[in-house]
Amino acid sequence: MMKTLALPLVVAGLVIAPGCNRGGDASLYQACSDSVPSWSPNVVATAAIALSETDSSSLQEALRLRDRYAMRQAVEATRRSALISARCSQFLPQSSGDDRTMASSAGGSQNESTSKAASQTSTTNNQVAGVDEADFVKNDNKYIYVANGSKFRIVEAWPAATMREVGSIDVPGEAKKLFVANGRALVYSSVASTKSSYGYGYGGYYGDTSECTYGYQCELRGDGTSTVISIFDISAVGKPTLVRRIDLDSSLIAARRIGNTVHTVVSRVFSHAQWVPYMTESYDNKSEASVSAAFDARIAANDKIIDQAAYTAPQVSDSLGAASFSKLYRSDMADGGDFTTLVSLDLLDAKSTKLTTILSGAGAVYASAEALYMAVPHEQHGYGWFSDSNEKQLSSVHKFNLGKSPLDSSYVGSGRVKGRVLNQFAMDEWGGDLRIATTTGHVPDLNVHSTLAVLRQDGASLKAVGMVDRIAPTEDIRSVRFDENRAYMVTFKKTDPLYVFDLTMPTLPRILSELKIPGFSTYMHLMDETHLLTIGYDAADHDTFAYFTGVLLQIFDVSNPQDPKLVHKHVIGTRGSSSEALTNHLAFNYYAPKNILALPMTVCEGGDTNGGYGSSMTFSGLMVFDTTTANGFSLRGKVAHPASANANCYNWWTNASSEVQRSIVMDNFVYSVSKTRIKANDLSSLGTNVSEVTIGEAAANPY
Repeated sequence: MMKTLALPLVVAGLVIAPGCNRGGDASLYQACSDSVPSWSPNVVATAAIALSETDSSSLQEALRLRDRYAMRQAVEATRRSALISARCSQFLPQSSGDDRTMASSAGGSQNESTSKAASQTSTTNNQVAGVDEADFVKNDNKYIYVANGSKFRIVEAWPAATMREVGSIDVPGEAKKLFVANGRALVYSSVASTKSSYGYGYGGYYGDTSECTYGYQCELRGDGTSTVISIFDISAVGKPTLVRRIDLDSSLIAARRIGNTVHTVVSRVFSHAQWVPYMTESYDNKSEASVSAAFDARIAANDKIIDQAAYTAPQVSDSLGAASFSKLYRSDMADGGDFTTLVSLDLLDAKSTKLTTILSGAGAVYASAEALYMAVPHEQHGYGWFSDSNEKQLSSVHKFNLGKSPLDSSYVGSGRVKGRVLNQFAMDEWGGDLRIATTTGHVPDLNVHSTLAVLRQDGASLKAVGMVDRIAPTEDIRSVRFDENRAYMVTFKKTDPLYVFDLTMPTLPRILSELKIPGFSTYMHLMDETHLLTIGYDAADHDTFAYFTGVLLQIFDVSNPQDPKLVHKHVIGTRGSSSEALTNHLAFNYYAPKNILALPMTVCEGGDTNGGYGSSMTFSGLMVFDTTTANGFSLRGKVAHPASANANCYNWWTNASSEVQRSIVMDNFVYSVSKTRIKANDLSSLGTNVSEVTIGEAAANPY
């Protein structure tokens, strides 16, 4: 064997002579590996620049600085592996012959009215009253509007017996979401990006382009496509007419509408300069000097490529020529080189358009009527990601002001909190303060815990003025809901503790009570002033862990916040049952005027409490419950929809397979909406279809 070290090596108190073969000693290999130091980044390379408006010239330098940092981080991680191979390969456990292997590891009724419009109708289940959220289906008291496939469709839904499509128009690419207001429809569609980029799909999984709405096991960022905003005049419903088109080379993240003003958050994943490809040869028994020289040459070559690269801000094209960048900001966090843009526009006035861009990745978006917040997660992996913090997980929180006019939109400040948010419901604004709930770590890590912080704007900074830390050690957050001076949080590992917080004093938030019950809630709905209506999963305790079982509906009485009580519980199906409403609140439809709860559902039976999934799917469609605080849940009936080829009883708990995705109540009728059809059913006879309209073809299996 070649000598690999010029000097003796001291490992765990032992002196190993140069060239000494210890016969494949795993412990010595580990000790030797630990002796190779990790890369310590130059503080300057982290670009610790105060968040401020920046121009094109400084933007170029900021992006080059970040690209150099990211490149060095990747190269130095590889260099360390190569140095370990060069220094320590003789200690690798050996099999018969000369083959060497090293295990690797990584880091889980009444009759239908003859009137021209319904007198009562449900609408989008928005988080904040008066702040409309984009969805693929919208409605008023006569029409249902759908963005699906390659079209924007208008369905005359009232009267229910004669439901029919009355108008449609093609949109570029794939229609995703829409808003409808005041004779206008704004439709978002995605088209293939012309720019190369890296990253995952919407869901954060390889090959998964489904939207991430519940960020437990997916990432709240875009899918790498570009976005087209099409605005249609729908005053003549049978002939929607395009009046404006805006092309953005960024992916849709979230959107809100307040009156005629629409605020859209898009993000463009940063395309790195084309670095010199990594070398792939073996470094076993090579000299450390030659290994380091090769990596130094690689860094120098990459620096030259970066110096010559052209970095450009996100591009916008407006058919009316109204959109232009007015503000561009960079952050003091290592947010990567991604661009996230807030586009504010008026549905009727093309002159009122404002774009504000920050150099940051995307994250969970929450909006009140006055402000929009975005929480961007960061995780340290041993390379000095945060120059002034010891936390392994942080979220940077960016705040934008929202005014009466789109032109009032502006970036106002940012801050940091430990941990990561689950989704938009982990944030809430009250009295000008942002309350935010985060989890640090991941189950089953014993160091997992959660935090509730109150952030207050101080100049251009969001500073924590109050905090409750170390909430529910060993458990993580599964749902959060704020209600003025109260907050409700559900955490889980084996049981479902429902925590109630008093936020009356923002500087002194405190836990009022904790109720432990089996299972957990993934969404909490404010049923009335004293009751929570929730959906989640039941669970079977197995000492150190719990198996998820059927879909769980619950009602909690929180009239006494120091003594919350579970007053009603209903379990649907067994393990493998799922609902779109479990991870997307837009599918949850509690219509208080009629005490109706309508839920998309796939019901599986035959599962058990020992991890066995249901052996048969017994129902796919919409389930409708009479739901009251006095009597709990009573199944009124079901509307069956044919299950798609992708529907099954073996989905992981965050991946629902329910065919129905939305529902709408109009007077005494319920409309169940899937990606392929809309069905109308009388609430007094749900098993009989009144009418049906086809709105698209079933999507192909992406796998």
